Formats: sequence, structure tokens, C-alpha cells
Amino acid sequence: MSVDVVRSVPAVEVAPPSRNGVLFVGAAAAVALGLAVLSVAGGRTLLLYAFGLAFGLVLFHSRFGFTSGWRQLVAVGQGRALRTHMLMLAVACTLFSVVLGTGVGLAAAPQGFIQPVGYGLVIGSFLFGVGMQLGGSCASGTLYAVGSGHTAIVLTLGGFIIGSMLAILSFPFWSSVPQGAKVSFADTPLRYPGALGISLLLIVAVVGISLLVQRRRDPPPVEEPPRAAGLARILRGSWPLWVGALALAGLNAATLWASGTPWGITSAFGLWGSKWLAGVGVDVSGWAYWQVPANATSLTNSVLADKTSVMDFGIIIGALIASAAAGAFVLHRKVPLKLGVGAVLGGILMGYGARIAGGCNIGAYFSGIASFSLHGWVWGAVAIVGTVAGLALRPLFGLRNPRPADSVC
Repeated sequence: MSVDVVRSVPAVEVAPPSRNGVLFVGAAAAVALGLAVLSVAGGRTLLLYAFGLAFGLVLFHSRFGFTSGWRQLVAVGQGRALRTHMLMLAVACTLFSVVLGTGVGLAAAPQGFIQPVGYGLVIGSFLFGVGMQLGGSCASGTLYAVGSGHTAIVLTLGGFIIGSMLAILSFPFWSSVPQGAKVSFADTPLRYPGALGISLLLIVAVVGISLLVQRRRDPPPVEEPPRAAGLARILRGSWPLWVGALALAGLNAATLWASGTPWGITSAFGLWGSKWLAGVGVDVSGWAYWQVPANATSLTNSVLADKTSVMDFGIIIGALIASAAAGAFVLHRKVPLKLGVGAVLGGILMGYGARIAGGCNIGAYFSGIASFSLHGWVWGAVAIVGTVAGLALRPLFGLRNPRPADSVC
């Protein structure tokens, strides 16, 4: 005799009162760092810092997840988050086609992220997929979770920095490995209109596959985070996922327009680690990675002059402000040992993987696909394979995988 599992969508909780003290600290930190950025790097970098703050607000209020989305898809066949990714990518591709096609922006000749399709991409994206599930977050998720007070994710960020440093040390090896070809959908007679058409067809295909998987596996509903009532929801969250998708697409296109390149996150982590080592007396300037002229300039300049670092700081502070406004900022003081080990190991795998793959879920997957680069699609496909492996390893670190009888988050 079979027993049917009855599943219902959980009731949405009402957001608790704002944490006004934390909100004040976050706002003060945002202003102070903004003034420092303006003094060191000028108005354009200050604008990018403002975009970083907005990214943090959007990521937290929409709880926009890459790690959880792939986990839901692989574990129980729930494809809602992946389809929201596709909405974000469709809008971003459309906006990028205008900016890249016209060449209009604050920076001359904006360029997308086009990376080779080679061994580094495949191995790095697989490691990143495993690391996401062990560390509990992706690159963007790590920053906004740190801002909202998740102590375990601080360990993931530390692992990210360690992994990035290990990748920098192995730079000579990966430079000697065959890189493969750079493939852009815009390298056709139709240029960016043609690239947009190809991208939209791929997006529709992914949406169709996710719907087929979901129909066959009958996944549980997705939990909804607490939200404020009425118009207060605009400032205090939570927002629908589709709102987050549209906002992230617009902000990434604005980043391309303002800086000449799309949104990225993880290149800053290696810089932070190297700056710290230099501060304690280690001469990192002689390392092969820092001999590359563009990298050497970043190492020499203030970290507040680095676009990616400034935007990363903005994401953390923006998420701090958003979580305080939502009443959700909570410092978790105790982290179980196995969970902590998993967080650090996951961060190391992601930091190393992102550097050898040429980017993370943002720089390679989101911005790569929006830039019409084949490597972004390959990164996403292989990261899902890494997710399968990561899910198998999660129980070793005290992490629970979604089950068909549960709602998922």
C-alpha cells in the first residue's frame, strides 16, 4: 500500500521590527567608506561603490541564490530558482547587446567577459560547484551573508581568500596548460543581434528542460522568507525573486556602462590576501601572477582604487543595511566544528576554482553569459555536475540535503 505525502506551501512569516541600531551603524559605514573611495579613486569609482551597495540590498531583499537554486534542482527537481536565473540572463543579454553593440558608456569601448573554453574552465567550475554546496553559498551569496551576520559564512570567505592565494601561487602552471579558444556568439555576421538571438534560444531551452525535470519529479514547494506588509516591503523586503532578477540584470548592465567591464567578485579575494601578506612582510610582488602589468598595478594601488574590491565592500554593507531594515541581522556566535570545516573547505575550493576558471557564478556564469561568451554556459553546466558531487559530500560535514517531503529554501 502506498502512502501519499501531503505537502502545503508554508505560510509567509511577517518580518520582525527593524534593528535600528545596526541600521544606523550600516548607514554610517556606507557614508564613511563612500567618502574614502571618493578621496582615493574619484567619482566613477564612487558610482561603482553605490552599485555595490545596491547589489547588496537586492541580493538580500530578494534572497537571490545560486547555490540553493542548483541544490533545489539537483536534489528534488525544483527548478523555480533556475528559471529566475534565466529571466535575469535574458534581460542582461538584452541590455548588454545595446551597450556592447553601440559602445556607449562612461568608459571607452566597453568589453564583456570572454574567456577560453579549456581545462582550467572545466576543472575550476567543477571545483566551484562542489565548494558551493560545502561552503553554503556562492561568491555573491558569501558577501551578502557576511553582511547579514552569518558567522559560518565568514569562514567561507576566509576559505575563498586562501583558495584564491593558492591559485595565484599555481599561476605559472595554469598559464602553461592549453587554454582553448575564446568563443563569442557575437563573432558572426549578425554581431550582437545574432548573439542575442542565440542566447535567448539557449535560455528558452534551459527553461523547458527545468520544467520537464520538475514535472517528472514533482518537487516540494519553496519556503518564502519573512516579509513586511504593504509598501514597507519595498524598503524592508522580502522581494519576489523576479524583482531581484530584473534588478541584478539592470545593475550588471549599469556596471558595464560605467566601468567598461561587467560585474565580477572573486578577483578581489586574491588581492586582499596578497595585501595582507605584504603587510606582514611577505614579498608577493615577485610572484608570477603579480608580474602581469595589470595585476601589478592593482597590487601597488590602494585597495579602494580596485573596482571589484570597492563593489564587494558595497555588497557587504548594502546587505548589512538591508538585513537590519528587515529585522533579520543576527550574529551567530557558535559554529559546529564539522560545519566550520565544511565552510572553510568549500571556500577554498571556490576560491581556487574561480581563479583557474576565469570567474565565479557572477564573473563567469552571469557576466560571461550576458557577454555572449560560450564559456559562461560551459561554466554553468559543469558547476551543476559539481553540485551533484557536493550534495553527496554535504552529510560528511553535518549538512542536510533537501528531501521530497520537505519544503525547500
